[in-house]
Amino acid sequence: MPILIQAKSKRDKPRLGNFFAVNAKDGTVLVRVPAGEFEMGDGQDDDCPKHKVELSEYWIAVHCVTNRQYGRFVKETKHRPPEEADFGDPVWKSGRCPEEKLDHPVVCVSWDDCAAYAEWAGLSLPTEAQWEKAARGPGGLIYPWGNAWDASKCRNSNNKGGGTTSEVWSYVEGASGYGTLQQAGNVLEWCADWYESDYYGESPKKDPTGPQGGSGRVNRGGSWNAGVASAFRGADRGGVGPGGRGGDRGFRLARNSPSSAMAAEGKP
Repeated sequence: MPILIQAKSKRDKPRLGNFFAVNAKDGTVLVRVPAGEFEMGDGQDDDCPKHKVELSEYWIAVHCVTNRQYGRFVKETKHRPPEEADFGDPVWKSGRCPEEKLDHPVVCVSWDDCAAYAEWAGLSLPTEAQWEKAARGPGGLIYPWGNAWDASKCRNSNNKGGGTTSEVWSYVEGASGYGTLQQAGNVLEWCADWYESDYYGESPKKDPTGPQGGSGRVNRGGSWNAGVASAFRGADRGGVGPGGRGGDRGFRLARNSPSSAMAAEGKP
């Protein structure tokens, strides 16, 4: 059962005023996102026109699943380790992750790998709408931290040096208004939905879950491999074949709230 926790003071978690919960199965820390309407899409690309969406309350992970967490999943389930890639160099070798990378986001995972982990953890991948609302915060910002691009607030190709990913707790200055970290930069993130470029024109106004099928699953967030500001917008979207195992792609988890009352009791 998840354990409800709360920041002891405003200084402990800057800009964070929501309840937090820890998923007992895998240690994922989640933050509550309240029910309500938000403006999805920013109109900057053809596939993301502005439109109003209403979401029920849900919880979303503060950071992406780490190599440390994924290692426990592999050990317990005998699921394949992420040591093959169709882009970049795998971090894992011979079924193990180097010690210095344990707190980095796991990469080289397909959509099915992520879905299997989510089922094991008792959570889910976020829908595209859930991901975007969390990333843009209560103010519906362009980037998690504000409306102006600032490369210093996220991991990207301009500041990564000779490396790739960074630890999941880094770049705290780029946190969203809901308290999530690295929804811009570090790694692209798989979402639950299939991708269609014109889906917004037909999507339901309440709790959309994406098209019924397609050739690609939604990816969000930009990565260490990108450097153009537009790739890090909270509304930027794209699709990748679900079998893709890129070295610049990971995932975070979410959970729907059965009711606001249960969430308030520490049962997100």
